[in-house]
Amino acid sequence: MLCPPPIAAPSSLWSARRAFLLAAGAGAMAPAIAQVDVGTSSTLRKLIPAETLERSAAQQYQQMMEQARSKRALAPDDFPQLQRLRAIAQRLIPHTKPWNERAGQWRWEVNLIGSKQINAFCMPGGKIAFYTGILDQLKLTDDEAAMIMGHEMAHALREHARERLAKTQATNIGLRLGSQLLGLGDLGNAAASLGGQLLTLQFSRSDESDADLVGLELAARAGYQPEASVSLWKKMGNATGNKQGGLAFLSTHPSGPARIEQLQANVPKVQKLYEAARKG
Repeated sequence: MLCPPPIAAPSSLWSARRAFLLAAGAGAMAPAIAQVDVGTSSTLRKLIPAETLERSAAQQYQQMMEQARSKRALAPDDFPQLQRLRAIAQRLIPHTKPWNERAGQWRWEVNLIGSKQINAFCMPGGKIAFYTGILDQLKLTDDEAAMIMGHEMAHALREHARERLAKTQATNIGLRLGSQLLGLGDLGNAAASLGGQLLTLQFSRSDESDADLVGLELAARAGYQPEASVSLWKKMGNATGNKQGGLAFLSTHPSGPARIEQLQANVPKVQKLYEAARKG
């Protein structure tokens, strides 16, 4: 589902198409270059203050966790599947800041909810949740789970939710988008009450493509097998015909040949990153 996932980095480090350079080591070791390219983030997202949206997301996330706890559906800290997810997150998080300077300030959280739903998300500000259904029904390996987590984190890092909410609110309020100062307070106030929409946002095909590629690179840099991105989405495609437990994730992240082909084309571009991470 969404995570709802900005890019703030020195211009000297970034081209318009966002290519990364990772030094695998000094001296004899050659740098491993990733050529995963995504477009620039929309400046429209700036109409909604990031701090306001992240605060709203954190409040909604805590409410959700409390509801799950009240139903005895929130996994305890010593639950093996939760420990597994948190270990994956700890490997991914160090690689997030180049994609979004704010990520270094986020208070990342990972929780697991007992439900047959095939679902996972990351809210603005790094609030992550998985449902047991996505782990159990798809029988995810650690590499595949890392691809899902990386994808959801990428939605947050790329601020897709912030952008889509800004577009919606700007349209509803009738603002002239060319003037960011006009109505900024209205949009900021609106953001504070939009937390309830974060899990129902529909991302565009471009957003999904961005999240696939950024997530692939995050996972590769963390030492997770890039080919797992392909096997994951093949499993997702196979799950489409299985209605058991609900397909909330697949309703917002549809699988298909084009998605798999794009990932297959990009796997070789991050392979050296993966290899460098494994050696390190």
